[in-house]
Amino acid sequence: MGSSVSIDKEEILKAKMDSLGIKETDIEEKFVRSSKKGGQKVNKTSSCVYLKHRPTGIAVKCQEERSQALNRFLARRILVNKIESLVLGRKARAQKETEKIRRQKRKRSRRAKEKMLRYKKIRSEKKELRRIPANGPDT
Repeated sequence: MGSSVSIDKEEILKAKMDSLGIKETDIEEKFVRSSKKGGQKVNKTSSCVYLKHRPTGIAVKCQEERSQALNRFLARRILVNKIESLVLGRKARAQKETEKIRRQKRKRSRRAKEKMLRYKKIRSEKKELRRIPANGPDT
């Protein structure tokens, strides 16, 4: 990628990309002019990096540093983190759903069952007290 990023950090990023199944060929990369402070250096060079991961459609724009090489690395790291949270989010949702079904099917404990029956009894008594006879109160 670039010379301003340590080799260790690049290797860690590549390993993370491999574990998530992200290929360099799936990433569309563009360089555009930055639109923030930096003066002449920023106005003359295209140091802002735009990355788009085609399979997921996630797009990232990075203009944190004045160096294009460093922005390329940072943009890839942001993109990988977004894709990872998307993948883990799907897994977490599926796991929550199966856990919910498991809880619903689980047999209630005796204490929970007694509590539920007590509550039902109280509700039925309240409703019974609200009931007014059809032809008025008995005398």
